[in-house]
Amino acid sequence: MGTNLSNKDIYKGIFTFSVRRLIFGIICIVILGGLSTLGFLIANKLIEMNGAGLLGLGAGVVVAIIVILILSHFFMYVIEAGSIAVITEAVVTDKLPENPWEYGKSVVKSRFTTIAAYYAVTSVIKGLFHELGNAITNLGKNVGGDAGQTVGSVISTIINTVVAYLCDCCLGWVFYRKEIGAFKATCEGAVIFFKNGKTLLKNMGRIFGIAILSFLVIGGAFFGIFYAITIPFKDSVAILADEIMELAKDQEPNNVIEFLSKPETLAIAIAAVAAIIVWTVIHDTFVKPFTLVGVLRNYINAGIENIPAETEFDILEKHSKKFTKYKKKYANEM
Repeated sequence: MGTNLSNKDIYKGIFTFSVRRLIFGIICIVILGGLSTLGFLIANKLIEMNGAGLLGLGAGVVVAIIVILILSHFFMYVIEAGSIAVITEAVVTDKLPENPWEYGKSVVKSRFTTIAAYYAVTSVIKGLFHELGNAITNLGKNVGGDAGQTVGSVISTIINTVVAYLCDCCLGWVFYRKEIGAFKATCEGAVIFFKNGKTLLKNMGRIFGIAILSFLVIGGAFFGIFYAITIPFKDSVAILADEIMELAKDQEPNNVIEFLSKPETLAIAIAAVAAIIVWTVIHDTFVKPFTLVGVLRNYINAGIENIPAETEFDILEKHSKKFTKYKKKYANEM
């Protein structure tokens, strides 16, 4: 393998996936904002009861989430998996496909002939790696008391972030090992991490630095924008705050209800939630793919240097209780 292609070159090659991801993210934001607002307005006009608008808003959010999940299930997987397929090809061959979008789409469809096959493999990948994450997270929670919960929450956030990248790396390995069954390739991908865990985790340090920086810069900028947008709608915010107060008047007072029942602080909460949603879309669309290129390159190279033997799959039984179940279910692919 050569190294003429830099991470930046590969990132440029998968930019077409980022554009499509952004369009999909905007569509999802419009759906969420439109249906939640529609639910609030309809309920407020048609239902004569305290908190009707708030209940309508909640119903709109639930419907929007269901619609988004359905759309993601059938469309988003090609964007996510296709970009990983292109990164893998670029890392292995040191050159980008002429048409990255068409190449990625064709590789995904050839490797996973049905949507169900794709989700079956990714569920196994997530199952193997999330067990690792949960085991480490529980160490923090076992400290005990409030300190233990705090440690557990911090560890959980960090581990879940790492696990998401590891799942993508393992999927990249499945694309690389196209000559063997997807489940066997998944097992190899998991073994690669357990054999090279310390080295790979050191290389993932950039994940957190870049994520924190993008959150402060992008999230902070959009918080300011959204807070400014709430100012002309202060009457609507006041109505929503009153409804929260009405719904919560029979409940024990707490800091959250007190915060949300004041128009001034409710505007801050709305701006913060909106900023986090937009930051998530922008980060996952443009920032995360760049980070993933470097992480996936290290992962694939580590695997190619020492491709795991089937006898090494025993290491998975030590780290994953689900592995035995998976092995029986996919025995014909071993």
